[in-house]
Amino acid sequence: MKRLAVLTASVFGLALLAAPVSAQQYPSRNVTIICPYPAGGPTDQTARVVANFLSKKFGQNFIVENVTGGGTNIATNRVTKATPDGYTLLLHNLQISANPTLYKSLTFDTVKDLTAVMMVNNNPLVMVGRKDLPPNTLAELLTYMKTNRLKAALPGYGATGHLATTLVAQEAKVEIDQIPYRGAAPAITDLLGGHVDLFFATPQSIVPQVKAGQLKAFGVTSAAKLDKLPDVGSFVKALGPKLEILYWQALYAPAGTPDAVINTLNAAMQEAVSDPTIIKTWDDEGFFIYPKEQRTVAFANEQLKSEIARWGQVIRDNNIHVDQ
Repeated sequence: MKRLAVLTASVFGLALLAAPVSAQQYPSRNVTIICPYPAGGPTDQTARVVANFLSKKFGQNFIVENVTGGGTNIATNRVTKATPDGYTLLLHNLQISANPTLYKSLTFDTVKDLTAVMMVNNNPLVMVGRKDLPPNTLAELLTYMKTNRLKAALPGYGATGHLATTLVAQEAKVEIDQIPYRGAAPAITDLLGGHVDLFFATPQSIVPQVKAGQLKAFGVTSAAKLDKLPDVGSFVKALGPKLEILYWQALYAPAGTPDAVINTLNAAMQEAVSDPTIIKTWDDEGFFIYPKEQRTVAFANEQLKSEIARWGQVIRDNNIHVDQ
């Protein structure tokens, strides 16, 4: 019995020693970063910047896989059901916080089945309009909408642009006809063609058209003005703090992923967002990097909970839902 006890203790000791060694060796093979959007969009672009940096950092391939459909829920479901070992990750955005309320039944619990790695970047939205729309400033637009019912394109029903447009109508106390499209590209095409009046876009997707005079930019969903659009007003100052909307992006892993792996990824991401090349790339695209105190795992997890509560209230107040 004594010999068995010693043997058992030795095996247990070896197991304890093996755990940190295993964590130190992460990653030892390819890692997949799931992106719930098609290639070429802002979230896909961010995922590829992250994957490229992490591949060089660790000497292992970080591969972006685009898993689309289901309002991004197919991709999220896949990650929540993946083995929690750090080899399947999710790069998502604000949409993940709206879906728990938008959809009546999901095959996963967003908060319980995922753990955050880090908030990656964010940018405000910009409301743009067709070039021949009579107003020229945000104040003029808000006044104009009191007596003119405009048509706003949506990048999708329940998407960030839909929620932002709904909040503008709610806080400005105006009626806006909202027309859903299959993504931002066709919505912008119809806006350029004059078939709709307004659209909420990410800065990088519309700044060239605004500067070329093909679109009018009316307002940004941040308190501060954008350097690239310095003459464009702020919805926050015009309509209040509810209109502060950041299109944020974050990296997640399946719940249960070892803390050592999450911390390894977080430390690597801290390096990524401090890299001069990445900083310039995202600055050119209109993205802001989170301040250091907001790059922790704890902050990212709390931010997800907070955003789910915030958008859940907006969705319920305006009776927005997606039938499954």
